[in-house]
Order: sequence, then structure tokens, then C-alpha cells
Amino acid sequence: MAHRVRLGRTDLQVSPICFGTWQLSPRFWGPQPEDQLLGAMRRAFELGINFYDTADAYGDGLSEEVTGKALASLPRGQVVLATKVYWHFYGDGRRHPDLTKNYILSACEASLRRLKMDYIDLYQVHAWDPVSDPRETAEAMELLVKQGKVRHYGCSNWNCEQLRLGEKLGNYATLQPPYSLLKRGIENDVLPYCQANDVGTLVYSPLHRGLLSGKYKGGETFDDLRKGDPDFQGERFRLITARVAECGAIAGSYGLTTTQLMYAATLMHPGIDCAIAGIKNTAQIEEIAAAMGKRLSHEDCHKVRTLLSV
Repeated sequence: MAHRVRLGRTDLQVSPICFGTWQLSPRFWGPQPEDQLLGAMRRAFELGINFYDTADAYGDGLSEEVTGKALASLPRGQVVLATKVYWHFYGDGRRHPDLTKNYILSACEASLRRLKMDYIDLYQVHAWDPVSDPRETAEAMELLVKQGKVRHYGCSNWNCEQLRLGEKLGNYATLQPPYSLLKRGIENDVLPYCQANDVGTLVYSPLHRGLLSGKYKGGETFDDLRKGDPDFQGERFRLITARVAECGAIAGSYGLTTTQLMYAATLMHPGIDCAIAGIKNTAQIEEIAAAMGKRLSHEDCHKVRTLLSV
């Protein structure tokens, strides 16, 4: 039986694991084999995952093109597709934030062309643009809903006050914030706000860029986005990997891998509907999909959280 949750106050019934595609941003992660991604996206659907998250900014349209190609063979009515708007990008590599009405309308048309779809299930504002008038942004989103090009819209990386303003101007039904058991700051304000207002949440980077997967020993070096992150350097890196190894023992008692434990514990938070998985191959999605429906005891969930309070 497929695992499904209602995403906030929308009518979207989605898998608690969402297939994320940020890895199709070469500037952050380097080139990825397209055939592996296509196979993994299709395998995800076979495993009960129906929720896919992308953005026009990932690879300046590349991610949407690959996602559209992968999903073309799947039944459209059974797939929930989310993408984003924010970066106004140009052919020469320049980009800047732009949430003006006209840009949003044109960006949505471009996303639909790349995805080869007639509508987007969830269209998300990728971040807050202090220059664009938020009234204009909401007007654009409402118009897209009225035109049938977007079913629901939401936001990403907004704080509580930005959410509060957005709720007054439009129907921002979802939020996509960063969250991992190592970085739980949004539990203090953002998640309670979302719970109180029935805003659906799909958290990204729940493995903290792979650090919580259990595959690192503390001596590795990185040449991608992680090379400048203090969590992946020196004594702190060694401390975190040692704590993650302790979590691995708890995972073993449930017959789970460390990665599966992290997803299960993340999804136990009542304010989190979905956790996004940045997948690069079929083996990864097979492992993570198996975490759906798994739960830890209350005590063990807190043990994991305590170990990662570093």
C-alpha cells in the first residue's frame, strides 16, 4: 500500500519522501549522469514515490528538462510535480532575483515548456525577494491558478514574518525550508507557525548534504559545495561523524540503515509532511524509499536528536 500524506491544506496527496533534483545543478555538484537520474526517477515511482521537486534555477533549466523527460512515461494524474521561480537567468550565466508579476508569468510558461506539461501541481517562490512587491507576486500566482497552469502555490526559504505577510496577500499553502536533525532551528518558530496555519512542509537537505548518511569517517575532503562548510572540516567534522556512527547502532536495532533512520526520525516531527531526498542513482532511492512508514520509539527518537545536538 502506497504511503500518502495530505500536503498542508491543499488537496495534494503525496508520498512522505519527495524526489529532489538539486543535484542537477552542475555549478554546485558537478555534472551528473543523466541516464542514472532518469532511471532513479522512474524507479522511485515504482517504489511508491509520487512527489518530485525541481526548480528552473537548477542548472538554468536543465533539471526541469530532465525531470520532464523522466516523468513523461508516467501517468500524469498520479504524479505531483513541484517547481520554483525566483532567479531571472540569462544565456551568458548572469542571474538575479525577480518576483515581479510579468517575470513570474513568463517563467511559468518557460518551465511548462521544459517540463513538457500542461500544468504544475505546486509552484513555489524559491526565496524572498526584498525588491519585488509581494502583492504583485501574489497576484501573479493567483492568476496562474485561475488560468489552470498551477494547482497550488507555496514558498521556500521564507521566515515566519515573510510567511505571515504572504498569507495576508495570497494563499501560500506550502513551505520548503532547510532542515536536518543537525540543524533544527525552524522547530522554534517556522514549524509551529506552519502547524498552526496548516501550511504544508517539505523539508530539504534532511541528510545535511550527506553528512548524516553514515558514509563518512571524518577524514574525507570535498571539492563541491561542501568544501567551505565548517561541518565538513576538522574536529567538528570528526565529532559529527562519530555521533552519526552512534546513531547507526540505534538504526541497526530497527533493521534500518543510518540513512533510513534519519528520514524516519525527521518525519516523526508532527510539523513535517515530507522530506526531500537528493537522489543520484537507483540504489539511493531504493534505500530511502524503504524508510516510508517506519517509526522509532519516542525514547530512541530523542536519543538520536540528543546525539546530534552538537
